Amino acid sequence: MSYIYLMILTPIPPERLAGALDRFAAQLEEHGAHAAFARIRATPPDRAQGPEAERHRLEALDFARRSGVSVHPAGARPAFNWDGTALDGATEAYVILHEVAHFALAPVERRGLVDFGLGPGPDTCDRAAAERALALPFLEREAEEAEASLLGILWEATLGQPALASFLDQNWLEGLARSAAAHFTAVLARLQRRGLADGALLSGAAAQSPLREIR
Repeated sequence: MSYIYLMILTPIPPERLAGALDRFAAQLEEHGAHAAFARIRATPPDRAQGPEAERHRLEALDFARRSGVSVHPAGARPAFNWDGTALDGATEAYVILHEVAHFALAPVERRGLVDFGLGPGPDTCDRAAAERALALPFLEREAEEAEASLLGILWEATLGQPALASFLDQNWLEGLARSAAAHFTAVLARLQRRGLADGALLSGAAAQSPLREIR
């Protein structure tokens, strides 16, 4: 999916990161948004490497399976992160969690489509097939990508993985002086209305629980 592969639009120097996060937090007026961001901010700002990254990947795969999401066996080399039947498990933890988030958000009729009917992402090998499966107009795709991005990040936080790294990579601070906090709050509210970002998740209590409501 497109959001998880975007390069940071406006890089923030490390020495300015704390100040930027403080400004973002100060603009969050809703308690649930504060709680969600606090969970994210408490995690590392850099991706895990080596054995730790592999441990995170295995945790994400376990989360996917316990959530009822099928995963291709090792060595399968599918042409898509999601080919309509199962996930590609040979990728990074944050990508796996993002795809599980898409599964949770997609209605049943789109779960059988490659890339959930959202069009090809940079990892898609058969781009023509993904284009043929496209099932949503642009604005609806963008809205769902934002929801999947934030839901995956929240799951990273509850699993103790570097959610802040994903938050930064996926451009949630873009428009910091204008709309970033309002956008975060609005997307979180949509997830809450779906029952996918309740108080237990935001407090970290759901860290070891599978997805409790697949829609």
